[in-house]
Amino acid sequence: MATPEELVRTAVEQLGVPYEVMEIDPEFADTAAFCQRYGYPPGRSCNTIIVASKKEPKRYVACVVLASTRLDVNKCVTRLMGVSKASFASAEEMIALTGMRVGGVTPFALPTGLPLYVDERIMRLDWVVLGGGGRGTKIKISPEVFRKMGAEIVPGLGVTMDE
Repeated sequence: MATPEELVRTAVEQLGVPYEVMEIDPEFADTAAFCQRYGYPPGRSCNTIIVASKKEPKRYVACVVLASTRLDVNKCVTRLMGVSKASFASAEEMIALTGMRVGGVTPFALPTGLPLYVDERIMRLDWVVLGGGGRGTKIKISPEVFRKMGAEIVPGLGVTMDE
């Protein structure tokens, strides 16, 4: 059976967008630690966050925001999901849904049918760093990949810390 990292690399290859795989120390997989250790600015590093509805039946979405922002779950994501309340999926839910652990979650190789929302700020950049499916890899790629994936580009998905 393929590892999450192998599934992610296959998914990225199929999109036909140039990319670079970076092997990293798994101890520095979390975004803030990664940026500090490897010298990447938080404004170029993305967090892929799985959000779950509070009420049954549970619904999930994947959201991608810059590390220099926070995900607007209470207003923007709940509106996109059409639910009254939502929160970050638990680590257990995230692993069950994606097969990926915290620090490695990426928009690539997500389950079919899982909505993918991307903050519009990301699309203004020429490259970003995303998770690689596991804690030991990151992927540097053009945000244009999100258009190829059919992601919904959303204004205000990420908000700066002072908004």
